[in-house]
Amino acid sequence: MSSFDNTHITALTDLINKAVQDVIAEYGRVGQAVPSLDTLEPGPFQVPEETPTILSNAIQAIEAACAQLSYTVAPPGSVMVNTLIIDAHQHEEPACLLVVTEARIADLLLDKPEGLPVSELASRSGLDTTKLTRILRLLATKHCFKEVEPGVFSNNRLSMKLLSSDTVSSIVGLLTDESLRASAYLNETLTDPSEMDGGIPFRRATGYQFFDYHKTRFPRAMVGWGDVTGKGFLAKVYPWTLQPVDTTICDVGGGNGHVTMNLIKTHPHIKLVIQDQPQVIEMAREFWAKEYPTAIDQRRVEFVPFDFFKDTAVHGCDFYYVCQSLPRDWPDAESELILKNVRKAMKPSSRVIIHDTVLRNAVRIRDSVDDYANAQIDLAPEPLLPNYGVARVRTYELDMTMMNLLNSKARTLPEFVELGKKCGLKFEKLYGTGETDLVEYSPV
Repeated sequence: MSSFDNTHITALTDLINKAVQDVIAEYGRVGQAVPSLDTLEPGPFQVPEETPTILSNAIQAIEAACAQLSYTVAPPGSVMVNTLIIDAHQHEEPACLLVVTEARIADLLLDKPEGLPVSELASRSGLDTTKLTRILRLLATKHCFKEVEPGVFSNNRLSMKLLSSDTVSSIVGLLTDESLRASAYLNETLTDPSEMDGGIPFRRATGYQFFDYHKTRFPRAMVGWGDVTGKGFLAKVYPWTLQPVDTTICDVGGGNGHVTMNLIKTHPHIKLVIQDQPQVIEMAREFWAKEYPTAIDQRRVEFVPFDFFKDTAVHGCDFYYVCQSLPRDWPDAESELILKNVRKAMKPSSRVIIHDTVLRNAVRIRDSVDDYANAQIDLAPEPLLPNYGVARVRTYELDMTMMNLLNSKARTLPEFVELGKKCGLKFEKLYGTGETDLVEYSPV
């Protein structure tokens, strides 16, 4: 590239311009304009699996190209301080988000389009007026909440996701509280190892194992994560319509079965077995009795308690579905134990499907991932990073969160393939679904 060659930035602006036109066109197809940040209505495209592919691709291109363009033209020092440090869930903004989420400020502003004075918000939440004003003004500067007049704030399109009724608020709580607390000890845990914490930053920060510390927020946050990243793709991308009537799926460690509930609602010819710990199974029964009693009445769903570390899964199912929270929440040794207990239950025709994030490389080279013909690896157009850069950054941040909280990790495809080999499972195919993927195995 010559000293006068600016194609590296004009190519980015071309991507942005084209993607913006695609966004406008897709909203136009449903007779709507693109919502402004001030809009409180949810809009037509709320969940990834119901968003047109063209629109999803355009959003990714805009997020990735805008970030790459701003990083390119801004002074490096400014990028490091303003973006990579402050914006990367490390400091003041997360602390402010935790305050307003715990205080339920968005709830207090619900149905108040004209806003409320901070003095009233502070009185109703028990917070200091001056400090809450400064907190809300910082967040409004990042387009979360709106300052409608000095010292008066209202909800906007972003702050509505902080409502206590929205599972995204639990994700915000998890990332700005437990995750942030743990990440402060990452360097110390790496540079000054101690047997007392087992190499886990969260244990060094709190003295607790994560699941002994907060038992309510994490499950709800994982439900919210599934909503944000597209849990409904499970029912769409795999060829379930080709499976015979009464095909049986075992949801291993399925919690209340909220993900597979959508699957059998979409494909009612499938039967389901939900397996988890006894107390979780009881909650699952109550959840299904309330949300989908027809499946219970028609015996399309069965509830079987088990311990995935000790017990073999239900024998002879056609599919064993392992949701993203199982392999990601546990280090390799525990993940192997879980999958080996699944492998013992499989018949020769059975399949295992792991629904999880598959990390892509940030470099555009041919490597072991490309050696798998059945891997649907989507690469971003040049000059973007091949993994879509900032547009997919939260999957890499999630990897750090898992490391800091649980000493576990998100995995690349070669790591998934190797994990399967250790458990007697052969990689068959990767179904790309955006931020999460379906990894299919057969028994060796």
